[in-house]
Amino acid sequence: MRMNIFGKTSRLRAHVVRVWSRVRGGNIKEKPTQAIEAAHLQLGHAGEVRALDFLEREGYRLVATNVEVPVGRTRRGAEVKAEIDIIAYDGTTLCFVEVKTRRSDDFARPEANVDLRKQRQISRAARRYRRLLNITADAFRYDVVSVLLPDPQAAARIELLRSFWTDEKFRKRRWEN
Repeated sequence: MRMNIFGKTSRLRAHVVRVWSRVRGGNIKEKPTQAIEAAHLQLGHAGEVRALDFLEREGYRLVATNVEVPVGRTRRGAEVKAEIDIIAYDGTTLCFVEVKTRRSDDFARPEANVDLRKQRQISRAARRYRRLLNITADAFRYDVVSVLLPDPQAAARIELLRSFWTDEKFRKRRWEN
């Protein structure tokens, strides 16, 4: 019996299948070709591909990429989804990785865009993902991969920032007298 944990469309299953097919020798790095893709989307995809290769060289075991997780509903009842770029294991620790790619760091470093709002969004998605798969007791952390890619054909400057944030800042605090 096939169970669909995400409702009507199960993107998680599709991503897990693609990752496992890659482990078995397939190649998931090519996206389906589209007629026209915006330059910033092409840059983001190129950064994610380089980040995946980098994480594999660092010893991470990939679980899934670009996972959309339902995290709630709007006041009008529309489903709200959040995306996690990469889910991987580093040893026994489950890592939720956000990839930020920029052409230059003249204005700000790529990881500067993983602000409090983005951290909260990824934390909610990761919490929901862990609940859906019943792995709430496992160790986990949030990492950021910063990719500087001045030219798509040039070598990228990649930096892995482990434990970039924790859930502590999002916990409700109890006031004591």
